[in-house]
Amino acid sequence: MALNARIRTRDGWAVPHAVVTVTDMTGTQVLRADADDEGVVRDGTALAAGPYTVIVTAVGYAPVASTALVTASGRAEVGNVVLARQGGTELPPPGPWTIDPAHSTVGAVAQHLGITSVHGRFTEFGGRIEIAGAAEDIEKSRVEAVIRSASIDTGNGMRDGHLKSADFLDVEQYPEITYRSNGLTPAGTDRWTVHGELGMHGVVRPVDLDLSYLGTGADPWGGTRAAFRATAELRREDFAMNYNQVVQAGISAIGTTLKVTLDIQAVQGEVLPQTG
Repeated sequence: MALNARIRTRDGWAVPHAVVTVTDMTGTQVLRADADDEGVVRDGTALAAGPYTVIVTAVGYAPVASTALVTASGRAEVGNVVLARQGGTELPPPGPWTIDPAHSTVGAVAQHLGITSVHGRFTEFGGRIEIAGAAEDIEKSRVEAVIRSASIDTGNGMRDGHLKSADFLDVEQYPEITYRSNGLTPAGTDRWTVHGELGMHGVVRPVDLDLSYLGTGADPWGGTRAAFRATAELRREDFAMNYNQVVQAGISAIGTTLKVTLDIQAVQGEVLPQTG
């Protein structure tokens, strides 16, 4: 196989409609190939050894160009190529944005028995993002979110019931989990650290989110959407959730650290459209 490449979005999804064009150092096109449904490009055209320019394009994404060296065997291993949404490096338009729960995910992972992971998510939540009005003031942007603690879902009813009890979330006494930002620090061209306070189980503590901006684009319902991914690590004991069961010396049934991942779509404006 002369050319081998995998085309992905920045959050790991395949780009099945991508096109890979290869030119030699004179700018002459020597190969053109389409990605399959898995975003994989394979082409058996033999290429002479030497350097080439590889250009990857896809509708709705910014093109990417790189240099590839074809070995004496005639192979060009391009590897993973990551495409960003067109205009992805541009900040979202200023003003209010509303989190769309139907197209967002709030998930958490905890270690179980020291060897596996238990994945859970909250199914009821909402929030608002306020994008500051000028690029130089982007650090003044704010986010507020509310999660219904009783909406925890790990795929096991008995476990969910225990998580809702006073041993953990105590949903009857503390029905909401809240997050309010109070600052933003740049961590790259499209990455920030969001500083804020998380309220959970009757405790409010500072929690930072590692935020990646995935781009902005139109949706089928006439709106404009922005996509973000954020991650954080929480210690249960910081929020007075100290329950555990030791199954062996030094090994607990449930890990003390939670890894939280937020995949967020926000719609421009203060009202969510009717969507499918």
